[in-house]
Amino acid sequence: MAYGLRARERAPFEWDGVTLALVSALFLVGLIMVTSASMSIAARQYGDPFFFLERQFVYGVLGIMFAWVVTRVPTALWDRYGLFLLLCGLTLLLLVLIPGIGAMVNGARRWLRIGPANFQVSELARVFVVNWVCSYSVRKREELEQTFGGIIKPVSLIGVASILLLLEPDYGATTVLFATGIAVLFVAGARLRYVLLLLLGAVLVFGLLAFNSAYRMKRLTVFLHPWNDPFNSGFQLTQSLIAFGRGGWFGVGLGSSVQKLFYLPEAHTDFVFAVLAEELGLVGVIGVIGLFVALVLRALQISRMAAKAGLRFQSYIALAFGVWIGLQAIVNMGVNMGALPTKGLTLPLISYGRSSLLVTLAWIGVLLRIYHEVKVSSRSAVMRPALGARR
Repeated sequence: MAYGLRARERAPFEWDGVTLALVSALFLVGLIMVTSASMSIAARQYGDPFFFLERQFVYGVLGIMFAWVVTRVPTALWDRYGLFLLLCGLTLLLLVLIPGIGAMVNGARRWLRIGPANFQVSELARVFVVNWVCSYSVRKREELEQTFGGIIKPVSLIGVASILLLLEPDYGATTVLFATGIAVLFVAGARLRYVLLLLLGAVLVFGLLAFNSAYRMKRLTVFLHPWNDPFNSGFQLTQSLIAFGRGGWFGVGLGSSVQKLFYLPEAHTDFVFAVLAEELGLVGVIGVIGLFVALVLRALQISRMAAKAGLRFQSYIALAFGVWIGLQAIVNMGVNMGALPTKGLTLPLISYGRSSLLVTLAWIGVLLRIYHEVKVSSRSAVMRPALGARR
């Protein structure tokens, strides 16, 4: 192990060209669509049509810098300090709920004000929680595989984080966190019947929460019949569906969307995918979906490579990234297309969202680091027998 760690630090960095190409393509599409979707509202509110583009670009550059820094950090440190990072994540989720510390925007208390900017703490906290779950899955593998208590412990922790997220409220982040954590535990060896039992329990809990609140129930069911109230509760979804309908096969042309002209709320954030569908049509939609599918498959491939190299923690982290980015993309696209209830989740790397962009790019840095360690470990495994033979 010591030999492998020294080798990883001495070796030239192994960049994964496939991941870099896919992320670059999604980020470039995001810059184009954020610009197109936000020019009208930016010009009206700030007098600068490129207001949101400039900030998205700046935070993209910062995210790339963070990603580069993360690629220099051995993943063993994420494992070693998993508990500390978990406590940091839970602390952030608690702090944001305190009036005067957490900033409230659109009725939700999800942000901490850092200087002139707001940071959505759930983005970073979810990564820290999932990191601990991956570390636990390695340290307690036998207990996880053999006993119900082995899965109850991490799920209880995920439950605590989920409760804090629901208090903000942030239902979309809660769903993605819970599903990602369960996926990691199942792949790590948790028995199927235990996983199904916990999923059933989670569905019942979420169901009770929905039925006990008329507001939550309305938000969860309005997507089924948005045209019943197209100028109130169903307004966002009906405008989004109109955008999809106008797009047709090849779209109305880049920059030619009508729905983004003050009809579609949050056109450059949660509903940027609808603007993309209107301007680029079905062809553009399929292209973006293809990029996300390719990125998820690449993360799962890196996870499998890490598992074969004996790097279990790294394997689980890569798996978690693939599940997380895939689920968040599915939820955002599903909301835009009226297939899922409205949730405040951005489309990773594409929607305007500074916190989301920073954290996503930093997590991609972790994925690139895992690829590097896998490659160097595989090379070291080949070289060690050769060195032994020479001696």
